[in-house]
Amino acid sequence: MMDEKIKEILETAKTVAVVGISAKPERDSYGVAQYLINAGYTVIPVNPMLSEWEGLPCYPDLTSIPNPDVDIVDVFRAPEHVPEIVSQAFAIRAKTVWLQFGVSNPAAEEDARKAGLNVVSNLCIKIEHMRLLGG
Repeated sequence: MMDEKIKEILETAKTVAVVGISAKPERDSYGVAQYLINAGYTVIPVNPMLSEWEGLPCYPDLTSIPNPDVDIVDVFRAPEHVPEIVSQAFAIRAKTVWLQFGVSNPAAEEDARKAGLNVVSNLCIKIEHMRLLGG
């Protein structure tokens, strides 16, 4: 995906669901979520093993989010989980599926594109935000 499109996604998004968020501060998902909050985004934590994250309610999956208004679904899960996450992202009418470093599932990515979702694959949202928006 071109830098201009990634920048547009980051500039227009307000809400990011972080799928696979961790309660451990040393984990990338934790640090990225903190960065996104500090950058002004609303973060919705998603992890079936947590009831809350940093005082925010944590949901077991995307479809459990009440009144979802999610712009970006940021995925910190293994590639085999991506098809289900893409399906849920489509169900809640998210605009973008963002697959973090090391996360790629070409078939699910193609399904997401065919469903009208933006797809960013194998890139870190924090690094791209810092690079393109000077965060």
